[in-house]
Amino acid sequence: MSILPRSSGASTGTKQKSKSGPTTFKTFFECWLVEQNQHLQDLVAISQTSTEEQSWCPVQKVLDHYEHYYKAKAEWSKQDVLAMLSPSSWTSTFEAAFLWIGGWRPTMAFHLLYSKSGIQLENQLYHLIHGLGKGDLGDLSPSQLVRIDKLQAKTVKEEKNISEKMAKYEGTLADSCMVKLTHMVSEMMRRGDGYEEGVGVEVEVEVELAMELKKERLKEMLRRADDLRLKTLKALIDIMTPSQGVHYLIAAAELHLRIHEWGKVRDGKRLSSLT
Repeated sequence: MSILPRSSGASTGTKQKSKSGPTTFKTFFECWLVEQNQHLQDLVAISQTSTEEQSWCPVQKVLDHYEHYYKAKAEWSKQDVLAMLSPSSWTSTFEAAFLWIGGWRPTMAFHLLYSKSGIQLENQLYHLIHGLGKGDLGDLSPSQLVRIDKLQAKTVKEEKNISEKMAKYEGTLADSCMVKLTHMVSEMMRRGDGYEEGVGVEVEVEVELAMELKKERLKEMLRRADDLRLKTLKALIDIMTPSQGVHYLIAAAELHLRIHEWGKVRDGKRLSSLT
């Protein structure tokens, strides 16, 4: 699947006839979801029959699939970072309400791990009492838990750093440059000058430049957030055994796919009630 947008108008939904890639990120995302669902089915089958050695390649295949997603997202962000940060066309309103800088919080990866580990641990208490294990997340060893705890502390720190930088940058929307421009345009509107005269055109150029500069910084913030998301996922999987990685990636896919589907259904019902 190509990850490249077809043209500068692609990310806003403009239809193109080029064969170089999907017309919109929404199209790419929907295809990616189909592949994720197929990976999920493969992982479930593997979890029931495969050995540790046989589990490694499927886990790496799924990690490559996630990396492919973030590479595609980075390419599309170059053309329309605002759409990447407000993905209303390919996510549900429910999902969007929980987004952190255009995606899931990296620390959520640990919440998922502890939730699934607790469930699987509870389900295999009988086996543990008799010294048996299933090789899933209920079998995390003390040394693994120590490494996970250290990784979580590091991730919390990095996520907080990005959040603080993003909050600080959001405040620049009311910096002296933007306040001056908004006042200037408001004064012109009150005088009825419009944008037909030369001064109006000059102000329009200033406004466009100011907004473009804001967008450039947003691209950097999104890149850092996505890098942390992918880095955290890979680091977590690296701590686990291949079999545990399979179980974790199953839980991650189930959570993502089902919440996406439920949210879309709710949005559909809400829109139907309005018509």
